[in-house]
Amino acid sequence: MNLLIITQKIDKHDDVLGFFHQWVIEFAKNYEKVTVICLYEGEHNLPNNVKVLSLGKDELSAISYKLRAFFRFYKYIWKNRNEYDRVFVHMNPIYVVLGGLFWRLRGNRLALWYTHKNIDLKLRIAEKITNVIFSASKESFLLRSKKLKIVGHGIDVDKYQYKNVEQRKYTAVCVGRISPIKNQKLLVEAVDVLVNEKGVRDLKVALVGGFSDFDNGYYKSVKDFVDNKGLENNIIFIGSVPNNFIHLYYYESGFSINLAPTGGLDKVVLESLLCGTPAIALNKTFVNILRDDKLILKNDDKNELADKIFSILKEGYNNKKELSDFVRENYSVVNLIKKIKTHF
Repeated sequence: MNLLIITQKIDKHDDVLGFFHQWVIEFAKNYEKVTVICLYEGEHNLPNNVKVLSLGKDELSAISYKLRAFFRFYKYIWKNRNEYDRVFVHMNPIYVVLGGLFWRLRGNRLALWYTHKNIDLKLRIAEKITNVIFSASKESFLLRSKKLKIVGHGIDVDKYQYKNVEQRKYTAVCVGRISPIKNQKLLVEAVDVLVNEKGVRDLKVALVGGFSDFDNGYYKSVKDFVDNKGLENNIIFIGSVPNNFIHLYYYESGFSINLAPTGGLDKVVLESLLCGTPAIALNKTFVNILRDDKLILKNDDKNELADKIFSILKEGYNNKKELSDFVRENYSVVNLIKKIKTHF
């Protein structure tokens, strides 16, 4: 059985999509041949039975890219049509819309992976065309569909090994691009409460992640708040970090903080738990994973968050190994790809 994968980027060092490199490696263990069509091709080290075809975002200007990519997409799916039996589209319903009828007419079974709260026309059309939809949790896919299969996330558990580190460089870490959806402003406001109102002055919180041009204004508002409140020694802006090195920040931090809203199973929380770093989360999807009120926020409130942080600082957290083992058993990339193949 041969597989065609459509994805945004193949680059093992990418800070956001670097994880997908391991997914492709695992797919290659389960299919005779894997062809990958991506928007951007960066550095990769994939098995011999994997072929990568770039639509050219890495080599073209923004103006010429879209038109060239459109024609390349159809060229690739036609030219390689006899080299795949199944099609797996990762996070981009538009490719189901563009190629779905061609694939269905040829008898190719088609799957869409989607983990986002956004529902638009492209997704609605893709839902009608695709054979099956995979998502990490029921909160990760909000469009009602009988085609939906909940399969969890796929983490490279070998990379995120449990470590019981006593001395940690940072009090806490927040991993993710600086943007409104990740809600770093709430975190720095909570740090302000702890430092300037409660006198917890030895806090050091690392913000690991860059920001897009679109979110430059949000980044500036977070940075200005930090500067105006005199928190420069408490909030450390690390910037973008390659995917291969993210785990090092978990090992260096007492706990992690994730303030994305309910609506998906953010893998950075799972990665943190694997490393033995407990996570405070706003996302209610994690209630059945964290299973501790100390780690789940009821509201996006700076005082409640400050209280959660203070509680962990004062009392510590003793169930780190249990959380790590639970994630390792239930959310490995090996198990995920097997689940996908079973339904696909």
